[in-house]
Amino acid sequence: MQTESMKAEIRILIADDHPIFRRGLRSVIETEPRLRIVAEAEDGETALEQIQTLQPEIALLDMEMPNKGGFEVMRTIEERKLPVAVIFLTMHKDERFFNTALNLGAKGYVLKDSAGKDIIASIKAVATGQNFISPQLSTYLLNRRARSVSLVEQKPRLNDLTPTERQVLRLIATNKTNKEIADELCISIRTVEKHRANISEKLELHGSHVLLSFAIEHRSELS
Repeated sequence: MQTESMKAEIRILIADDHPIFRRGLRSVIETEPRLRIVAEAEDGETALEQIQTLQPEIALLDMEMPNKGGFEVMRTIEERKLPVAVIFLTMHKDERFFNTALNLGAKGYVLKDSAGKDIIASIKAVATGQNFISPQLSTYLLNRRARSVSLVEQKPRLNDLTPTERQVLRLIATNKTNKEIADELCISIRTVEKHRANISEKLELHGSHVLLSFAIEHRSELS
């Protein structure tokens, strides 16, 4: 697939509550002439305000910050449809954190202990429409792929859903309410509720939040 070319200048926000880490990251990034740090934030709320006001192309988010952690910031970015690509910076090598970050729509996942050598490559990759994962975590990507293949092969399958049910599930993945889905598809709220019930039955999903979690996890397979 052809990727976008990188802009002449990429505007970046760094959000991390450790000033020494921010300073080190900034010094590495500023060695690349086309990359410009437009703001720094030490907590999630400030990061969101600066993203909304300054509209950087890329936000480098620490996963654990005061006043909204990285995941919370990412969810708000998605809810507000802010046009910024997110790269998570983290100490966590736990596969659950990795999968949650990607399920939320992050474009990059960089381990802090390798950020010095990976950060420039991750920014350039994300700026051209690609994804970037720290090489140490490549096994996690293979595991995600294996789970996706298994999902397609097993029954019940996403392929068993009707086109409209797939549309509804795709909109559920964006955290839309039944009313918002009904308005977008020009159908009644009751019809949306019926589609949700049918989807849950076909995919054998039970529980109030299970359908949303499933939709987010498999969003890429619904496009």
